Order: sequence, then structure tokens, then C-alpha cells
Amino acid sequence: MAAGAGSYGWRFDSGRICLDLVATGAVASGGCEQLDCPARLADWLAASPLVPHGTALAAVDETWVARFGELRGGVDRLMTAQLTGGTADHALDRVNALAAGAPPGVRAVRGQGGVLVRALSADPGCGELLAAVARDAVELLTDPAARAGLRRCEGDACRRLYLDTSRGLRRRWCSSEVCGNRERVARHRRRVKALS
Repeated sequence: MAAGAGSYGWRFDSGRICLDLVATGAVASGGCEQLDCPARLADWLAASPLVPHGTALAAVDETWVARFGELRGGVDRLMTAQLTGGTADHALDRVNALAAGAPPGVRAVRGQGGVLVRALSADPGCGELLAAVARDAVELLTDPAARAGLRRCEGDACRRLYLDTSRGLRRRWCSSEVCGNRERVARHRRRVKALS
């Protein structure tokens, strides 16, 4: 899903939903907790590729916020350990336990004009959505090619994780349009100032 989806302008451009979840934390987003209440979590879920457009998310409550926050912290610790050569065994155990759960069931239904679209078999539960994100993290960590592309943004004040899928794996920013553009503008300003 493109950047700017949902009413809060969520970004889903990291290359994996587990990394997009990590990006909602205070460290990755420059000091601002983005999933601080049920309404914001429900909006993030609705904007994400985890659930089809129009999925009912009325059950989202403070418990969901806490559980998604816990998973986010575990995934962040695991990815940071991957980048630094460390270990995060407690986080790995927790993510593995969540990944063992069943993700939401999906089915194909007729949408507008008779085109088949994805729908969930039932309203999703918290555990099912956590399982989908945790499985994505496990798949990333166990896929050597994907794991080799794991990066942390080099942009000023940005700590987002992303998958570098560029030719030669030389991408430096989570988004060329966001952090890359900020860096180019800052570089231009430094040149102009140096010439003054």
C-alpha cells in the first residue's frame, strides 16, 4: 500500500508489514508514539495490507494496543540484533510464539463489477493479526536474501527499518521521496550557505 494511506497518513513502504509496524514506534518515528490508542491502531490496521478495505475492526481496544506494542518491541529488538550481530532470544521466543497462531482466514468474494476481491472469513481477532505480523518477521529473518537487504535509514532523525531491494543494495534511505529528499535539500542548503 502506498505512503499516506489511512486518515493519519501511514506509510507502508518498508518492504514488509513487520517493519511497517516497527516504524510506528517512538524510536523509529522520531520520538512520537503513533499507536497510542485503539482508534489509531484500528486506523493503521485498516490502512495496512493486513486487512482488506472495509474490514470491521470494532473489537480493537487497549488490550490490542498493548499487544501490538509488545510485538513491535520484539520485532524491533530482533531486527536490531540482526543488524548489529547481537542476539535477542527472549524477543525471538515471543515472536515465534505469536507466529505459531493462525492468521486471519481469507476468501475471494465478488466486488464491484463482479471482480474477485480478498475478504476475511470473519472479523479478525487480535491474535490472528498478531500472528500474521509475527509470521512476516519470521519469514524475513529466515530468508537469507531478504535478510541481506535489511537496513536502517541513514536520514537525519529517522530510525526506520526497511528492505533494500535496489540493484547493488546501495539504498541509503527508507524512502527516497521522504528522507532522501530531506537529505538532498539539506545538502543544497549547505552548498548555498558555503557559497555565501
